[in-house]
Amino acid sequence: MRASNVTKAVALALSVAWVAGCSTSGTSESTGSTAGTDTGSTQGVSQNGGVSSSSMDDVANLQTVFYFDFDQSVVKANGFADLEKHAAYLAANPSAQVILEGHADERGTREYNMALGERRAKAVSRFLQVNGVSGTQVESISFGEEKPAVLGHSDSSWSQNRRVELKYVSR
Repeated sequence: MRASNVTKAVALALSVAWVAGCSTSGTSESTGSTAGTDTGSTQGVSQNGGVSSSSMDDVANLQTVFYFDFDQSVVKANGFADLEKHAAYLAANPSAQVILEGHADERGTREYNMALGERRAKAVSRFLQVNGVSGTQVESISFGEEKPAVLGHSDSSWSQNRRVELKYVSR
């Protein structure tokens, strides 16, 4: 039993190290998704003006799962309003922190899906930072295809697994 836990810990550490190494090699694709995200977030700010959220009650009913198109890491416009409200809350509460969990569907290799999940989480992170959130308040994690929201091998299942989950941390 103890050897099994050690093996799992070593495998997890190697996976994290591998993902960290992969994140620096995909700059050209990541740059493309940044442009799409930044453009949308700028439009959202100018349309919405100053969104003020100061209490946890204000963000409790907001969307916390943001979905992505197949093989894409660009934040969709339908999530802008809720992300801006999360950003306003985080900017108003510097001690608040969030974890962004990036996910992918089962198509593609595990390595590719880990990198895609990371790009998705970082796209949401960039959106929040453009809207006033400090980088120290946001942590991005990729689970790739390892934690599907829905089991299945259909377009419907896959579309629900291509996501970033925003989770507030209580420390």
